[in-house]
Amino acid sequence: MSILPVTLVQMAFLVPKLEEGCAALNRAYGWGPFCGGSEGVLADHTYRGEPADPIRIRGVFVQTGEINVEVIEVVSDAPSVFHEMLRADGQPVLHHCATFAADYEATRDHFVAQGYPVVSEFGFAGHRICYVDTRPLLGFMTEIYPELPLIRALYTEAREAAASRPGDAAIIPWQAMG
Repeated sequence: MSILPVTLVQMAFLVPKLEEGCAALNRAYGWGPFCGGSEGVLADHTYRGEPADPIRIRGVFVQTGEINVEVIEVVSDAPSVFHEMLRADGQPVLHHCATFAADYEATRDHFVAQGYPVVSEFGFAGHRICYVDTRPLLGFMTEIYPELPLIRALYTEAREAAASRPGDAAIIPWQAMG
């Protein structure tokens, strides 16, 4: 089974303050509502091939047309894939685009074989997720997740929220996360 073509399904931006970032996107683009908002911990973390402290972030998903947008505020200070791309001037930055992989290991290994190393890998819902450093290619990381019903449910939740409450500036808690 070929892992190509890789389909990108999400754009993710780092912002200094989650609420301010969401409000700015709502004013400028009319996006909303935003799903999530609580702090999450990315545990069982390896960074640049070495065991590393968990990453703490706050994030939301919002749907715009066919693309999912993730907005992330980094909460922890330990070195991470996120800290590598935080701007010194505090301005938002496109951090990564994401893809679902029917064969996670083969997709990850494909990128590594192309010269794009794994920066961070961590556990999520009993599986692994990683970021590969594709900045030399297009200026952002690529996040690879396996096909997980929970992640698909989060995407569906964001899509349905945007369809039922278009343009609502609210940050609403995840339902799929319980």
